[in-house]
Amino acid sequence: QVQLVESGGGSVQAGGSLRLSCAASGYTYGNYCMGWFRQAPGKEREGVARIATGNGRTYYADSVKGRFTISQDNAKNTLYLQMNSLKPEDTAMYYCAASSVVGAGLRSSAYTSWGQGTQVTVSS
Repeated sequence: QVQLVESGGGSVQAGGSLRLSCAASGYTYGNYCMGWFRQAPGKEREGVARIATGNGRTYYADSVKGRFTISQDNAKNTLYLQMNSLKPEDTAMYYCAASSVVGAGLRSSAYTSWGQGTQVTVSS
């Protein structure tokens, strides 16, 4: 089982940037994909971005494409989400997650390990 701890959330104005981090510990082998998800109050959890840990291939939700960048530092067992040009609709609790499913997309059901979340608030 892998433990995930997110950090880097905060409050910014529209157009600003934040970088989220997710530190992984424990049994990290066998996690083929790492992803970022978010959940706003009253809404379902949605996938934001994911990265295949083996080849680094990335996939983004249309709503964040061109603004967010997911990356990983394997030496530090850390996942990142660089968020630029933030919008008020990006306000949510952001979670990182790990999946042992090869080619897992952005379905939350494919991810079995989750962090506790970090809050991102974007004001207009």
